[in-house]
Amino acid sequence: MEKRILGRTNFEVSVIGFGGIPIQRVDKEMAYQLLVEAHKQGINFIDTARGYKESEELLGSALERIGRDKFILATKSMAKTYDAVVEEFETSLKNLRTDYIDLFQFHNVSKEEDLETVMGENGALKAIKEYKEKGVVKEIGITSHSVDLLHIAIDTGEFSTIQYPYNPVENQGEPVFRKARENNLGVIVMKPLAGGAISKGELSLRYIMENKDVTVAIPGMDSVEQVIENARAGNEMRRLTEDERKALMEEAGTLGEEFCRRCGYCAPCTVGIDIPTQFILEGYYSRYNLQDWAVDRYRGFEISAKDCIECGVCETRCPYNLPIIKMLKKVEDRLGVEA
Repeated sequence: MEKRILGRTNFEVSVIGFGGIPIQRVDKEMAYQLLVEAHKQGINFIDTARGYKESEELLGSALERIGRDKFILATKSMAKTYDAVVEEFETSLKNLRTDYIDLFQFHNVSKEEDLETVMGENGALKAIKEYKEKGVVKEIGITSHSVDLLHIAIDTGEFSTIQYPYNPVENQGEPVFRKARENNLGVIVMKPLAGGAISKGELSLRYIMENKDVTVAIPGMDSVEQVIENARAGNEMRRLTEDERKALMEEAGTLGEEFCRRCGYCAPCTVGIDIPTQFILEGYYSRYNLQDWAVDRYRGFEISAKDCIECGVCETRCPYNLPIIKMLKKVEDRLGVEA
């Protein structure tokens, strides 16, 4: 397995990591088998989060059996204040059955004011830096679906890594990846298969690995077969052939008409709907087979797709000319009925 240095962390990580979202669909024994195979295939980086339901608990149980030292472990939280992140972090330690986290990430920071809260006097960053001083956290990173936010985050000098979506459909992150590398930050790629929308998984991963600004991609996996297939992209590093690239781009092109890249240009919504997140949840519902999880998250929104007044302002802003109103109706049809 090819390995790359994760920026200033100096962690030597496998170019293919283990994304922790889909593991919530399996039991403890299968979770263990997945990590056994991941280790066998040379994967040494795991990414999970407090918000991924049973993911941390399942991974913690498996790590206890296989050996915590076999993997570089990353988790994350959406908590933004000091007290909230302490509670979340302590829960993560308990769930993961560990006394340290290699990489803690502030999760899905989307707005500049949210970043300011995280970095404020009573913000979450202060608490995590205290954990770092004690050696309980080794490094600190940030994840976002906003390129603009990540540019700002890099400029603060507070983070060792960034995490952002990247795949043949979503390549708007390339400039911020370049900036991260120039500033010695590691680049973690989420959604490497576009949330499961791209069926040519190995080709997509190889496409991503051709970008030397990328450190590690973290496809989600819930079967041994998926682990083997995804690991192949890092174990047999090969550039795409012209035919492979053509086939991959043709598939990516089929997603373009109604595929949200989460650029955020549609915001702000007239009535306050977080439009990109609505589409993310629909993707988890339809492509990740996480119906219960997606519906549960959808229920948690005070304002959601059901509240669209069809004013159309968002559609005038979308650089991809997406039929956002139609897509929001689809979200409500799938997630709202069960809610």
